[in-house]
Amino acid sequence: MKYFLFAFALMMCSIPALSSESVRLKDIGKVEGWRENHLIGFGIVTGLAGTGDSPRSKATRQSVANFMSNFDVLVASDQVNSRNVAIVSIMALLPPVTHRGDKVDVTVTSMGDARSLLGGTLLMAPLKGPDGKVYVLAQGPVSVGGYKYDQLGNVAQKNHPTAGVISGGGQAEQDVTALPLHEDGSLAFVLNNPDYVTAERAEREINRVLGGTFASIKDSSSIHVQMPKHYEQRQSDFISLLETVEVVPDTRAKVVVNEKTGTVVTGGDVRLSKVTVAHGDLKVSIRNSFSVSQPQFIGRAGANVRTQVIPNTQISLNEEQGDMVELPESSSVSDLIRALRKIKASTRDTITILQGIKAAGALHADLIIQ
Repeated sequence: MKYFLFAFALMMCSIPALSSESVRLKDIGKVEGWRENHLIGFGIVTGLAGTGDSPRSKATRQSVANFMSNFDVLVASDQVNSRNVAIVSIMALLPPVTHRGDKVDVTVTSMGDARSLLGGTLLMAPLKGPDGKVYVLAQGPVSVGGYKYDQLGNVAQKNHPTAGVISGGGQAEQDVTALPLHEDGSLAFVLNNPDYVTAERAEREINRVLGGTFASIKDSSSIHVQMPKHYEQRQSDFISLLETVEVVPDTRAKVVVNEKTGTVVTGGDVRLSKVTVAHGDLKVSIRNSFSVSQPQFIGRAGANVRTQVIPNTQISLNEEQGDMVELPESSSVSDLIRALRKIKASTRDTITILQGIKAAGALHADLIIQ
């Protein structure tokens, strides 16, 4: 138990509540429609040192044959027999605004039974969006960051050699522009954490900055904002002004517990009702010892006389003195942790105590166990 990480440094000091500080709207949400675009493709990696797909992969043989046919080299797929190639899937994220010729990173992962993509080069492959259009062409050497070598049953491996990255290996072939504004000149601002109080504060602050009733709450996570007429020719200025509006967000009280690492994180606004915690251990130890009974004159005593092993069991019980912690009304979780440290409670015990206080209704916060 003593080897668990007892990480409560954040709660040993007074943590200011998030609601006491104002933040920009762009830090707690985003304009609806402003997002990255997922692309996917299929390609061939060549130049592998015998670590590519095996001849059993019909898809690899057919892909190589199709590629060679583009250059007027006709080879039947069953005649392709090389372990220096591998078929791969290719993925990329296109920014919300992209111009033709911009570079993007692409991720390459093996689709066949290749052992490693180390040293391979991706041949030019198109990446398509959900609409089926080609937006990026990808090509270049694959950076794996690992290896795998095996010989006569001996294997040496580092990291995951069947997936890699081509930094700047994708080139945009089309212009992509996000359209956050609707046809009527309005937009929706979406909060990362839905909350009616935060949405109401954002609505009030946006109307104050714009000088009128332009914002209205749609639900707990989105705010409808109508663009003023004097911004019709300056849409970028309107969106940038909206993102810099400062709001005081309201957050739910939460206590996050990670059982694997023993970490407990909480905010300063988490309060406890009056509660008493009793802490103590009961230790039971059972020890077995064996003694041997060896009779004398075995030959004279008869055939049924023999050596006997006799077990001796000793049970000891040690009940330690129970420690008690009593906290007054409106105490914080920091006060509880500080009191538990004084009685030398372990991290696992602290987590169990928090769960018990939550079950008793004395912890006024959401308890999240990770």
